[in-house]
Amino acid sequence: MTIETKIIALAQAIAADVKSLRTGQGDLTALSTTSKGSLVVAINELYTLIGSAGASIDDNAVAGATNVAWSADKIITTIALAKSAVKDEIIGGASAAYDTFVELQALMEADDTLTAALSTAVTNRVRFDESQTLTVAQQLIACTNIGVGDPARDFAADYATAKA
Repeated sequence: MTIETKIIALAQAIAADVKSLRTGQGDLTALSTTSKGSLVVAINELYTLIGSAGASIDDNAVAGATNVAWSADKIITTIALAKSAVKDEIIGGASAAYDTFVELQALMEADDTLTAALSTAVTNRVRFDESQTLTVAQQLIACTNIGVGDPARDFAADYATAKA
């Protein structure tokens, strides 16, 4: 192999590498930045724009502010406070002995009377997901509770009385 052939092979190898790098970086003319000749200059331009016009961290900002951001610490604190508020709402002031589902489960398992009372209370509910049979008294109470009135009322008799 001659020196000329070796130099041509070297030039072709370098050209292949340059082509690979150019393909990997993309077409710089498609950048939205002012600088299109250098990725480093384009990235620095974006960095400057983001720093001057982007959202800044402001932990005093109210929720919903769109021109600022909270720090990670503020986000974590806000989430912790929200979790605590939800837990307080769910447990509704229950004492520490009964403020978790495990404690409630243990209480129910230990007290057959409570379990029976809860079971009866659940059973004595008007269902909306399937049919059920209610006594006349239960029907009257259920209808009264939802504002319907007496389900056994004879409206035809009321009409006949009013018409007479």
